[in-house]
Amino acid sequence: MADIVAETVKKMAGIAIQALEDKKAEEIRVIDISQVSVLADYFIIANGTNISQIQALADEVEEKLGRAGYPLKQIEGYDHANWVLLDFGDIIIHIFDKENRLFYDLERIWRDGKTIEPDTLKKL
Repeated sequence: MADIVAETVKKMAGIAIQALEDKKAEEIRVIDISQVSVLADYFIIANGTNISQIQALADEVEEKLGRAGYPLKQIEGYDHANWVLLDFGDIIIHIFDKENRLFYDLERIWRDGKTIEPDTLKKL
């Protein structure tokens, strides 16, 4: 059963990564936090170049995962679009503008997690 859940989460992450790439997100990073937190299994972090693109990235992720049967549980920061957080339960997507990504530096904060190559999740 745990293997099925793990594969489902990987599939969700792959869909989200592809959606971000389709809208030209920059610097997509994936951190496996399953061993260090109960918040989620994966953080997916990316950035956009302006408010419109950041909102388009969030919209694309929500649409693609929703179509695949994974409903959005919560969204934060969409209106200001300097840090949009999309919570899908097992994966949490953070979409930043460049300035806020550098400021909050989630990669450093969650360095105890395992960095995963985004391409390995897209192929599932």
